[in-house]
Amino acid sequence: MKLSQFNFELPKELLAEYPSEHRDEARLMVVNRKEGTIEHKMFKDLINYFDTDDVMVLNNTKVFPARLFGNKEKTGARIEVFLLRELNPETRLWDVLVDPARKIRIGNKLYFGDDESLVAEVIDNTTSRGRTLRFLYDGSYEDFRKKLTELGETPLPKYIKREVEPEDAERYQTIYAKNEGAVAAPTAGLHFSKHLLKRLEIKGVNLAEVTLHVGLGTFSPVEVEDLSKHKMDSEEAIIDKTATQIVNKAIVEKRKVCAVGTTVMRTLESAVSSNGQLNEFQGWTNKFIFPPYDFSIANCMITNFHTPKSTLLMMISAFAGHDLMEKAYAEAIKEKYKFYSYGDAMLIL
Repeated sequence: MKLSQFNFELPKELLAEYPSEHRDEARLMVVNRKEGTIEHKMFKDLINYFDTDDVMVLNNTKVFPARLFGNKEKTGARIEVFLLRELNPETRLWDVLVDPARKIRIGNKLYFGDDESLVAEVIDNTTSRGRTLRFLYDGSYEDFRKKLTELGETPLPKYIKREVEPEDAERYQTIYAKNEGAVAAPTAGLHFSKHLLKRLEIKGVNLAEVTLHVGLGTFSPVEVEDLSKHKMDSEEAIIDKTATQIVNKAIVEKRKVCAVGTTVMRTLESAVSSNGQLNEFQGWTNKFIFPPYDFSIANCMITNFHTPKSTLLMMISAFAGHDLMEKAYAEAIKEKYKFYSYGDAMLIL
């Protein structure tokens, strides 16, 4: 398939800048692949589509406050620094994006905080906006990480044009987030409330947790018409023994295995054994799923409504079937579903 097949007009008023007041009261579109049908529900209604011993797989990554603002030495120019990944805890080396990049060269120093208690030196260029920084800080590693958290803010997606609000730190985190390392939330999981998780547990639905530390690569635009030539950035993923046991038991018993979000689906598909079961995994994945694709582990998924021409939309097309995906998106626009991180959700059965 070609990039141009994933383009559509999205009215600006359908971009969700705020989440639903109650997490599980977002709208839910239920798409049945076998029947080709579409239903309109509330997110909390998804419990009705699952039975005892079905499995939901959650991404327990935790977003850290990855956006910092510093000042360049001498000129005092305000520079935005977006922390991507820690390269070396001992030497405090980080891969970052800087903006405006044209002003930042190797050897420049950046000062953070009113008291300038944190300093970073630019030691390498990685991409047009990418730099490697070495942070200079007098104190233990724990104190250094605390300082980053104190100075950083929640990195909301670029399309949200409003200012970051204090509530966003909690809004933009799933309630089951544990392992810090993501620069963006696995957004399908933002719809789960404690109450809904408890109801699923009481019903006997099993929850398995995996980790994929979401990087900016998930949101990088596809710029080639031939999708096979697009390269995804690598993201760190972890699947432990407990998760494999829960998922593989459900596969053997022919239960539902539901990937909560595209990040979970990519993680599962990065660790498939030769007999179609889930392997333990710890490493990096740059898996790019686009049609046609045979899925091995999950047989249903929960997802948000995604950007035109995005890798996320391509995965949904591969899972739902392109024609059904187009029908569902046309219906979503007609019915005024909200799109993107804080938007509404889709359950694909």
